Amino acid sequence: MFQTTNCHLQPADGILMPSLRKYSSLAETFGNCFKYEVFKMTIELEETFTVGQNNFFESTSPLFPFGVTFEDDLTTGYFYAVNTIKDLQILDALHIYNVSEISDKSKPCKIQFVWTDDGKIASLLINKYCHAIYDFDKQESYSRNGFPKSNKDWSKNENRILTDDIILIKLKDNMQSL
Repeated sequence: MFQTTNCHLQPADGILMPSLRKYSSLAETFGNCFKYEVFKMTIELEETFTVGQNNFFESTSPLFPFGVTFEDDLTTGYFYAVNTIKDLQILDALHIYNVSEISDKSKPCKIQFVWTDDGKIASLLINKYCHAIYDFDKQESYSRNGFPKSNKDWSKNENRILTDDIILIKLKDNMQSL
């Protein structure tokens, strides 16, 4: 059911892939920046879905009382941080896409929730492309468009735009804290 893997994220094929990318893949970025470091992460959920259809996926931290959910409500896709003790109370929300803006929404997509081994960071991957990250330890949240702005109730970071550099920093910081 669960698969442990070395972290090697790359852009999606077609759907939800930004047209301009700094790196051809994060695997290449990892190779250039951290040649001797391995980021062990666990795929806690891996499913296939179609954009614009009613979809709901959830995963809990392997070690802590929080989790993540993804919902496509036919018009938008959102990634949520949740408290699992309080019956999936929403802590934070990140916008992932508007269905109307996806050109190839009829193609099946692979969704993955990937957790760091310490259970403190969850990532949303669609077609192997990282769209969002929740850092539960630091109470930070990031997505590719940074929307909506943080209400500061849970997420403490002002800049919520996810970049490849932030992914690298998060994973490296996490490795050093182990």
